[in-house]
Amino acid sequence: MVSASSETFNPASSDRPPAPAPPVRAQVFSAARPHSERDMVDVTKWPLFSLMGPQELCLIRKACVFGTSANEAIYVTTDDEVFVFGLNCSNCLGTGDSQSTIVPKKLDFLSGRKVVSLSYGSGPHILLATEDGELFAWGHNGYSQLGNGTTNQGVAPVLVSANLLNKKVTEVACGSHHSMALTDAGEVYAWGYNNCGQVGSGSTANQPTPRRVSSCLQSKVAVSIVCGQTSSLAVVDNGEVYGWGYNGNGQLGLGNNGNQLTPCRLAALQGVCVQQIVSGYAHSLALTDEGLLYAWGSNTYGQLGTGNKSNQLSPVQIMTEKERIVEIAACHSTHTSAAKTQSGQVYMWGQCRSQSVLLPLLTHFACTDDVFACFATPTVMWRLLSMEHDDFLTVAQSLKKEFDNPETADLKFCVDGKYIYVHKAILKIRCEHFRSMFQSHWNEDMKEVIEIDQFSYPVYRSFLEFLYTDNVELPPEDAIGLLDLATSYCENRLKRLCQHIIKRGITVENAFSLLSAAVRYDAEDLEEFCFRFCIHHLTEVTQTAAFWQIDGNLLKDFISRASRCGAFKN
Repeated sequence: MVSASSETFNPASSDRPPAPAPPVRAQVFSAARPHSERDMVDVTKWPLFSLMGPQELCLIRKACVFGTSANEAIYVTTDDEVFVFGLNCSNCLGTGDSQSTIVPKKLDFLSGRKVVSLSYGSGPHILLATEDGELFAWGHNGYSQLGNGTTNQGVAPVLVSANLLNKKVTEVACGSHHSMALTDAGEVYAWGYNNCGQVGSGSTANQPTPRRVSSCLQSKVAVSIVCGQTSSLAVVDNGEVYGWGYNGNGQLGLGNNGNQLTPCRLAALQGVCVQQIVSGYAHSLALTDEGLLYAWGSNTYGQLGTGNKSNQLSPVQIMTEKERIVEIAACHSTHTSAAKTQSGQVYMWGQCRSQSVLLPLLTHFACTDDVFACFATPTVMWRLLSMEHDDFLTVAQSLKKEFDNPETADLKFCVDGKYIYVHKAILKIRCEHFRSMFQSHWNEDMKEVIEIDQFSYPVYRSFLEFLYTDNVELPPEDAIGLLDLATSYCENRLKRLCQHIIKRGITVENAFSLLSAAVRYDAEDLEEFCFRFCIHHLTEVTQTAAFWQIDGNLLKDFISRASRCGAFKN
């Protein structure tokens, strides 16, 4: 048989099953769990993707980073092309050779096929399901985890057809060296390494091709599957959870630590309806339809979130004092856990950058994916990252999109000979200056173009864009003009934003000009900031042209004030 990679993640020995197989490098990813619109996904938070240019990045629709050291990646573009790059351990890139590549290579065999689910194992091996229900596999195959009846490595994607003909696969899951597939009929199939019963066949003999997991699942309709290191879990349509395989750390949640060769229902979850289930390295999390969170299994790093490091053989409820949970996250390559609440708060616990976080810790992240990008070791993805969004836009997104759009605008400003297209209603809602301007007599005039000559085009355009977006992006020199406008129009928030921009861009060369502007526009906080900067760099500032070209009265006031501060003492 082909041996597993020598690059293996080594967690605490108490989390390992008594088996010769290397530790897990597996996790389930399913398109059935889409990102919400507010998740603000940024694939460049994973180092591999930071090497790509903006034009390539904007074409990525789905992505997965995997491997022992997060050294491999696969992504799908907007036109359903599949690309891979990275170390290529055990031919896991599927390029037909064993060469590493830092330049993304296209997998022509998968061109045009819409990816709906993807998972990876510890060799690693890859499973990929398409929208048409086809299942492809490649990579490590030392235990027949590719399902082709052999133990030869798969150097390129191959269709898995044995016992799956006329079956439509909707979801896939990889354990350390075993595999599972879920069909649209709710059937669960498993194959590969079976030393602890993780294939669910009733024995510990390896399974070379897909075999339906029956026993007490025979008459059940499964809706979700997940693989542990050498264990398996499934959720059925009534919310019950079934587990089988290795149970040395209680990761099956059965109340004991004995292995199970066939599926067994988690009796401790009776009475609740589970909607989502995930597995970490040796622990499991379940989320109910009421937003309740349960955890069980290994707790070496506090990954159960119970406040201690004691293993739990049965599910225990955590985060009971928090608001409703809407998403949970865990990854077989790490001991990290995460959850997202209804209001969008993201918590993390377990092993976070080598620290043990025993209780859920509130983060500043917008999505659970960021927890694994920034705090997990290795920095793999816990699911297939999706950049897909539906056509719905929030009010803020819609306003931003319509700024300076001549097709929908009913008014335009002319500044420095250039037009800026806006909407009267939005200006009236957002700015008191325009609300006063657009009185009833304005409509009678039917004036559609307003000439502006007291401000520059960049300044006025930035002001109007601020009314649509609440943001300002200007260099400090232009921000002075915008500060003047904000003062004239009594826009205090815009005034504060301008001051922040100016503070951030102050230099020896422009410090005295900025000080002069702060005085002129009655920006006391900015004036004090600029004055202190000038004092700290007095010799250099007094040698600039701006210092000697300034108004005489301001210069006198500055010298007098600087003198009182002791700036001219030897």
